[in-house]
Amino acid sequence: MRKSLVLVSAALLVVVTGGGCLAFLHMRSAWKDAEQQVQAEGKLGFELIPWHAPNTGFAALATPNNFIAGVQTAEGKVYLGGPGGVAIYGSASPELHARAKILQVGIELPAAPVVAMAAGRLRGAGEEQVFAATRGEGVLILSEDAGGGVSVEQLQPEVEAERDVTAVLPLASGDLLIGTQRAGLLVFDGKTLRVFDAALAKAEVAALAADAGGFWVGTRTTGVMHWHAGQMETFDQNGGLPDAQVTDIAVTAAGIYVATPLGVEEFSGGKPQRLLARGMFARRLASEHGKLLIATMDQGAVETGLSAEARSGHMALRQNAGNGIVGFVARDHDDTLLGIGAGGLESYEGDGAWRTVAESPEHALADRNVSALHFAADGRLWVGYFDRGLDVLDLASGRANHVEDDHIFCVNRIVADPQRQTVDVATANGLVLFDTRGGQPREKQVLLRRDGLISDQVTDVAFARDGMTLATPAGLTFFTPRGAESLYTFQGLANNHVYALAAEPESGRVMAGTLAGISMLEDGSVRQNVTLKNSGLKRNWITAIARVKDANAERWLVGTYGGGVVEMNDAGQISAMDGLPKGAVINPNAILVTARHVLAGSLTDGLLVYDRASQRWSQVTAGLPSKNVTAFAERDGEIYIGTENGVVHIAEARLP
Repeated sequence: MRKSLVLVSAALLVVVTGGGCLAFLHMRSAWKDAEQQVQAEGKLGFELIPWHAPNTGFAALATPNNFIAGVQTAEGKVYLGGPGGVAIYGSASPELHARAKILQVGIELPAAPVVAMAAGRLRGAGEEQVFAATRGEGVLILSEDAGGGVSVEQLQPEVEAERDVTAVLPLASGDLLIGTQRAGLLVFDGKTLRVFDAALAKAEVAALAADAGGFWVGTRTTGVMHWHAGQMETFDQNGGLPDAQVTDIAVTAAGIYVATPLGVEEFSGGKPQRLLARGMFARRLASEHGKLLIATMDQGAVETGLSAEARSGHMALRQNAGNGIVGFVARDHDDTLLGIGAGGLESYEGDGAWRTVAESPEHALADRNVSALHFAADGRLWVGYFDRGLDVLDLASGRANHVEDDHIFCVNRIVADPQRQTVDVATANGLVLFDTRGGQPREKQVLLRRDGLISDQVTDVAFARDGMTLATPAGLTFFTPRGAESLYTFQGLANNHVYALAAEPESGRVMAGTLAGISMLEDGSVRQNVTLKNSGLKRNWITAIARVKDANAERWLVGTYGGGVVEMNDAGQISAMDGLPKGAVINPNAILVTARHVLAGSLTDGLLVYDRASQRWSQVTAGLPSKNVTAFAERDGEIYIGTENGVVHIAEARLP
């Protein structure tokens, strides 16, 4: 059996199986030195808790999983991780089962994307475990039970920065190294969590890899560090690396390879030797059959030989035919190398050839990062994305029409236009009016500065008695029977940067939320400005406004950046609302008013629900794929909720 590759794609356990007793004793001594060093550091607070899927009533729309990390266990099972959660493929001869078991974030897993994976055993564990690093919820420990199910434990540090995990590395000692974005390198021994070393307490860790005598730490800003014999050695741009940003590390029999945005540095004997793939943005590394495979940012997968002959001569790069390979499945045994492709799992066949062995789960939507939602009159759901255009989804058939072009790219808002009978899409490059008749949405008109807008970037749209009002970062533009007219600070607007609008369709009143407070307008003129200085506003930065009509009164609910939601009456008087998370940030235009509730989407606190009858706020996070809630739509008693990590829906009756 050929000698196995050791690959680390942001994190992987390296178990030395060859090299004899001397290598084993050397490594055990090295880990003993590390443990003694760790004992001198202070303990960190954490919880190790079983994760149970909450029965919340949320259901998710099918979105792409966008897997970026993976690991293969000793039994041959493949675990893939990404923003949508974890997919588990069982092994079969000669290739993987096509169908995978999916663990969704927010339901079977906590609401945070998985960015790195590794396999190993903590101290006292009887069976192999899979460790998943998450951006915001610590480390997930996945174990298979006797019935074939998967149990999940969550290692959750008390401090938020320590939960932002970027890499994991199980050690032969039974300890787990945990790399974080902002809290350096941590180590967990099954009972205590500590900072590994004070010198690494602030490191922005991006990758971890173990060799026979120690381990390597790749960082985002300070190069790569090699811990061995109880000491840490650092290599940055002045020490041999082409770039201080490290994206991956691969440990192979031929040497250590460190990926950067400017190429791959080869280390031998613990020292940098030469640069491979010069100028290429190398994201992930793997080794197979004496070759180094490199998943690049913009040039696909490439490979180069690592034999003695290749190392002594010109290092030729060969383009691969992989289906959008973005990474590799980590393994520490002799299974076939698997690549993580745009369409699923790819098996490396040698000489640049790949074969699809498992397709990605089916999905209707094109992306996960949702910025806007809207139900059109025909019942189809319009889904806008931050940087992928929009989808028009037929919920009955599950099929979607995708629109993405020079104008429909960064979507800010989607609204029904009662005057033109169109669906209007506010984007970073104009207002696009869609004709929805005939089934297929068709771009009817694009309004830009040449058409009278004060700016091409449109952040919100509202309709009052006399016409349409557009919010932009340069002020307001009104489209009325008189034509296009604009208004900005010179005419009294509180601030030129307008984020949100709300209007009374039967009158000429428009509320404009700006970076410096609220401008109350009538018939295109500023009547009053409500700011931090002259009202009870907690924050000047206004992100969302909604009109609420009760039986005996009319009011406006105002979302702010850092001050939660407040009430405002027609006179501009502000009243605080209790029961909201302290310092809540309401996302732009993320407020929906229904007959029973007011829903507000927050940046970090999930879904905020206001019961209009009891006048109480509740916070909902369980069941959401992300705590960053960005958009809402409602139809037939069902609430659709957009987040930065997908769309879920729930019967309104199940909300608090």
